[in-house]
Amino acid sequence: MKRLFNIILALLFTTVLFAQDNLLQKANQLYTKEQFKEAIDVYNQILMTNLESPEVYFNLGNAYYKTKQYSKAILNYERAKLLSPDDEDIAFNLQVANQHVVDSIQELPGIFIVRWWNSLVNSQTTDTWALISIFSFLLFLTLAGLYFFARSGNVRRLAFWTACLLFTFSMFSWSFAAQQKSRLVNHTFAIVMQPTVTVKSSPSEKGTNLFVVHEGLKVKITDKLGDWLEVRLSDGNKGWLMAESIERI
Repeated sequence: MKRLFNIILALLFTTVLFAQDNLLQKANQLYTKEQFKEAIDVYNQILMTNLESPEVYFNLGNAYYKTKQYSKAILNYERAKLLSPDDEDIAFNLQVANQHVVDSIQELPGIFIVRWWNSLVNSQTTDTWALISIFSFLLFLTLAGLYFFARSGNVRRLAFWTACLLFTFSMFSWSFAAQQKSRLVNHTFAIVMQPTVTVKSSPSEKGTNLFVVHEGLKVKITDKLGDWLEVRLSDGNKGWLMAESIERI
């Protein structure tokens, strides 16, 4: 009975993968034929099946860009970038799409070491950092065994210090993977989706108008109260806006 159940599960899984692959091929063919609106519908169908990949988000972003829906293009490029942070094509298309954003926000320079550290963390995906961490830890265990069983003093010293370095590297890699995973799960960044949004000083329509932002702008979500979200711009300005006016990356 258990074996039959496993076979059924395997068949269902294979069927789902086959259907998703057919949908992706169909969407790509529609895009090639410049039927962008139809391609958008099929790409969104794929995402509704919980198949998330850089390729799907990237192609969906391209289709939105072709139909001049720039805020949605930016949103999907940003999602693709989350899954594949070092992809040059994604970065380039995102840069091109951002040229259509009305708001020109000068990002705070920040401390060099912080910018370097964030760049290092974002240089690889969650899975890559996790694999690096596991591989480094396995090497650490191998060298730890060599330290305990080697007879030569020089070999023991070399194994000890190399094992220490590998253990440290493994812990840092695991930490980087956790940080990348947190970004994927928590969705702390968002894109403004409405043409014009007035940012308030408090989570209320009666709050003082602070400034206006436009569609396509990327913001960081720092707090939530009911239907209101507190956001921070890249230049450090903060304020409250309605949750419906933005979409999380």
